[in-house]
Amino acid sequence: MSDETSGSVRIDKWLWAARFYKTRSMAAEAVTGGKVELNGERAKPAKGVKPGDTLRIRSGVFEQVVTVRGLSERRGPAAVAQALYEETAESAAARAKMAERMRYEAPLGMHAGRPSKKDRREIRKLRDR
Repeated sequence: MSDETSGSVRIDKWLWAARFYKTRSMAAEAVTGGKVELNGERAKPAKGVKPGDTLRIRSGVFEQVVTVRGLSERRGPAAVAQALYEETAESAAARAKMAERMRYEAPLGMHAGRPSKKDRREIRKLRDR
């Protein structure tokens, strides 16, 4: 956790250093694609992040709202990366609820294993049409 001389770090570098994305280019793509909002507004990858800023990060069906606590331009250990931000309680609760819901809901159209006899008959009917 190092304080930079300018008091801000590029948002793509910070997201990479905080381990939200595996590579900096993936972080830049997410910012450009509108998956990351800085203080409620869409940002560009070169936009500066300061301590106290709020980020909304969408990844798939999950959404995290975090407050920037520290700055770093370098990717370090996970323990150091987690000290760079703090997730809001509402965001953590919503993510946990979504994860629980996804655990019990099967993806649509996906069956585990091979088709049953009934499924095979229906497949044959569709093929014969």
